[in-house]
Amino acid sequence: MPAELIEGKKIADRIKERLKKEIEELKGEGIVPSLSAIQVGESPGSKIYIRSQRRACEQVGIKYNLHQFEEAVSQEELENFIDQLNKDEAVSGIILQMPLPSHLNARALQERINPKKDAEGITPVNMGLVLYGRPVLGPCTPMAIMELINSTGVDLYGKEVTVVGHSDIVGKPTALLLLNKFATTSVCHIATGERGRVPYYVKNAEILIVAVGKANLIKGEWIKEGAIVIDVGINRVEGKIVGDVEFEVAKERASFITPVPGGVGPVTTAMLLKNTVKAAKLQVGK
Repeated sequence: MPAELIEGKKIADRIKERLKKEIEELKGEGIVPSLSAIQVGESPGSKIYIRSQRRACEQVGIKYNLHQFEEAVSQEELENFIDQLNKDEAVSGIILQMPLPSHLNARALQERINPKKDAEGITPVNMGLVLYGRPVLGPCTPMAIMELINSTGVDLYGKEVTVVGHSDIVGKPTALLLLNKFATTSVCHIATGERGRVPYYVKNAEILIVAVGKANLIKGEWIKEGAIVIDVGINRVEGKIVGDVEFEVAKERASFITPVPGGVGPVTTAMLLKNTVKAAKLQVGK
């Protein structure tokens, strides 16, 4: 039997419906959740994500503000602007759009964001809380991955899980979230690939998460029969958007699989909204 699709849009819509009610209650108390996005330059990928953010915020009643800067903006100017947003009581959440021009220190700018306004959940404080197993404003994509896995009804306890990709904002925090659920977690990275060991870890995975950004990196024939496959990758190939997993072959072996697009992306945006609402409540002591 072909795999059942894990439809991210349906999961995201359920989260948004819950948030709508929560936001209405907050507005009744005079609290208006708002998200401030900072964009530098004209990255096409960033523009797509911004449109998605704006539309999603409008759907649930979050105020969305986009602050655009020329590509030549200085580190100091951006740091000062983030400081202003940190002090502004009308700003609930802040997101710094990626990628940034090479002359800017992205990590230093992210670290500048007040942890209570960190809508992406990527500041050292919020990442540290993931390590301790009690995320408050968790990193959006890893939290989305967990929502998608949970939607299958699987019990993570003791499951063999492989994460391919160990980025600071996806692979590493996802591995921590899985470990907090007592999944037996392996993480593959460039050195694993150089030793030709990625197929071994993929073939043993009852749950596979791939977040590399390389089209069809994971061959469908490697997928363990009955595995759950979460494909985070977004790649453009011959005018089409594809993931990191060879989808057509993988879906014949997996039990559940996320489509690309339409899988992880919508839920990641929903997690951004959820963090913004939570941030608004944190700032008033709720």
